[in-house]
Amino acid sequence: MLDTNRLRVFRAVIAEGSVARAATNLGYTPSAVSQQVSTLQRETGLSLIERSGRGIVATATGRLLAAEADAVLERLARLESLTADLRAGRVGSLTVSHFASAGSTWIPPIVATLSREFPGLRLDLRLTELHQGSAEEPDVEIFVEGANSTPLTGYDIRPLLTEPYLAVLPVGHRLADRQQIALAELAEESWVDNDVARGSCRQILLDACAAAGFSPGFQIETQDYPTAVAFVAAGAGITVLPRLGLGTPPAGVRVVALEDPTPTRSILVRSRQSLRNNPAVRRLLGLLDTRVSASS
Repeated sequence: MLDTNRLRVFRAVIAEGSVARAATNLGYTPSAVSQQVSTLQRETGLSLIERSGRGIVATATGRLLAAEADAVLERLARLESLTADLRAGRVGSLTVSHFASAGSTWIPPIVATLSREFPGLRLDLRLTELHQGSAEEPDVEIFVEGANSTPLTGYDIRPLLTEPYLAVLPVGHRLADRQQIALAELAEESWVDNDVARGSCRQILLDACAAAGFSPGFQIETQDYPTAVAFVAAGAGITVLPRLGLGTPPAGVRVVALEDPTPTRSILVRSRQSLRNNPAVRRLLGLLDTRVSASS
């Protein structure tokens, strides 16, 4: 079994590129740090570092081990923090995952209320688009049905909202004054893409366009919904996005409902079954229901 302290020392040496600087940061002597790294190499049977001028660099094997060690040490730090919270009688911490548009619309007021009502609670907020493939499962997750997610076993899951996609058009567009437009009427438009994750939300739109008999012609690729809407306001094209992702539309755009077909996405929440009676989780879910009702 690998010694976690030696892994920490090894990561410090790699981060600093110097045994001496790592020793200073850790409060050890350089000889003690060198001994820890040497012992780690001997225990693993691997060459982890090599000399480079006056410093050291990780070997390819060392870089791989260091990358894996980061995840292990992060989880260990969270476990140690949780132990300290429980020992001190605090509520502990919760990891909450969410996608971007839920994060900008629902999460801030929920977190503000939880922070006031549970001052000892530490919240670890995870943006799903940036943590795809993470091995750590969240305590609570707001997610889109069909999205790639960690395994759902061990969770209570329930629906929150099914919402339509809307067309966002520049002012003066030939369809901007309509109440509804058929999706196929956008077939020849210049589209602004808005989903860097290339996930289920984008696939829902592509499937709806396919059902309408066309593939959207993306002329501009952006990273998120607000940026795409800003491009539309500037007259660069049109975009189609879920209602929750719209926020407050800027001047210069018109928002029009879609039909034939109307793309929709279903949003769900899951929470650990082991935390059913956790007061912070129960309060979070109640606050989430309130925010969803307000945005419906």
